[in-house]
Amino acid sequence: MSNTQIEPSVDRRAQILDAAMICFAKRGFHQASMHDISAEAGISVGLIYRYFENKEDVISAMADRHKKQIHDLLERARQAPTLLESLEILFTAHCCENAPQIQSAFVVDLYAEASRNPRLANLVRDILETAMQGVTDLIARSPEAQHAPQNLTPRQLAELIFAVSRGMLMRDILETERDPTERRERQLRVVRRLWRLLFKPETEPAYA
Repeated sequence: MSNTQIEPSVDRRAQILDAAMICFAKRGFHQASMHDISAEAGISVGLIYRYFENKEDVISAMADRHKKQIHDLLERARQAPTLLESLEILFTAHCCENAPQIQSAFVVDLYAEASRNPRLANLVRDILETAMQGVTDLIARSPEAQHAPQNLTPRQLAELIFAVSRGMLMRDILETERDPTERRERQLRVVRRLWRLLFKPETEPAYA
């Protein structure tokens, strides 16, 4: 009897989705084919079709997985003792990955594809609302929020934080040579400046 073990379906699906992310980041959703994904994953195209009906099904599964990753990330952030530390976790989540620009490129392409694909648009709206509500809740329950400008609600503060975060994500796509440690330090500098501007007590200088 052969000693070869059959991988669980969940592992095979993850293998396909990981390969798809690389292909989509390199070529975009429309240019990347199922053959590209199979070559990247090192499996046959027929095997991919055992798990996914078509390429749109792959993209939808990737969006669902991205939402779960956001849930897990928000849960980590909730465990931090301060809002600043929560934001540091959120801003540096992907800095130490082998190729963080691949994750960034996928997210940008996902949003672009959502503008043309109604099914994907609903998934992306759900992802965005999950992330936005999570950060809003972090702010609302934090004692640090009492130092925020009084004319801004927790939701509005979350929107400002997201605007900065998405801007940094766009930069990540172009800065492929940046060392992971340097990337993380840059993200930390940005989030700490942002926190000082939004949540530092008025009696203390914002740029101290």
